[in-house]
Amino acid sequence: MARTRLYRHGVLEAEGLPVREVARHRRDEGVMIWIDLCGPSQEELTALADDLGLHALAVEDALHAHERPKLHQYDTHLFLSAYAVRLDESSGHLAHAELSAFVTRQALVTVRPDDRFDVGLLTARWDESPGLAASGVGYLAHGLLDCVVDSHFEAVQSLDEDIERLEDLVFADRPNDVDMQRRALSLRKSLVTLRRVVLPMREVVNGLMRRDHELVDSTLMPYFQDVYDHVLRASEWTESLRELVATIRETQLDIQGNRLNLIMKKVTGWAAIIAVPTAITGFYGQNVPYPGSGEPWGFWVSTTAMLLLSGGLYATFKRRDWL
Repeated sequence: MARTRLYRHGVLEAEGLPVREVARHRRDEGVMIWIDLCGPSQEELTALADDLGLHALAVEDALHAHERPKLHQYDTHLFLSAYAVRLDESSGHLAHAELSAFVTRQALVTVRPDDRFDVGLLTARWDESPGLAASGVGYLAHGLLDCVVDSHFEAVQSLDEDIERLEDLVFADRPNDVDMQRRALSLRKSLVTLRRVVLPMREVVNGLMRRDHELVDSTLMPYFQDVYDHVLRASEWTESLRELVATIRETQLDIQGNRLNLIMKKVTGWAAIIAVPTAITGFYGQNVPYPGSGEPWGFWVSTTAMLLLSGGLYATFKRRDWL
């Protein structure tokens, strides 16, 4: 299903018109159009490309999934691909929605392989600042990039909060190491995915701001610079979180090693304490006469020796923090 908008002299004139009808107005003076295609067939997109003069390579990239975020310049238009993301806080999994866009002097054509990208957020973003529509297609491109970059920023912010909670679990008295390892691995994978879609956006936004494209005028330039600033912050934040997750994992392993050493010290200490009465009783259990053999005082002497020696070892180990 296609969605369309038609602006004339910076004012929204029509919405929901057929694609062919909207495309016919692209050459009208002061007209700016938006066409959104969700899951189009190759024939549908090729027909629209013929009407708008879109390059065949760009059409091929729009139809193939898992393209890298990028910006390409052709003779008649710009082509960009990007990913909006959303973090599932319960599992730590990062879901992404791919989209492509053709940017001409008077039209923005967005192509989505599925409906995971919420177009309603995009149109709402445009409606929040109708006064910028007079700046042309750059206004539509800004709204699109703003939605995408905001999703990156929200995802990295949520990941930061999850990692803070993971830090608290590392120093818990009774940590669940299996769940913590699973959570840390899931967050690390999400950060790797986020890094792949965030870092290239610096080139995309910076490329659109170039003056030779004549897409961004003086009115829109501060808004694009704000988006670029968000891209840089999201990129730097993602890199720092990747290092933080690695540090948390190393800290967890160190704590596990320290706990294992503490357990080994305790086990060794108790083994030494138990070895003393074992040695005494084993010695007195020989089938030969010994001092006190068959006498009550012999039993009390051996018992007292076991208690004194074991107590001395316990005090020594306790003082050295072995127990």
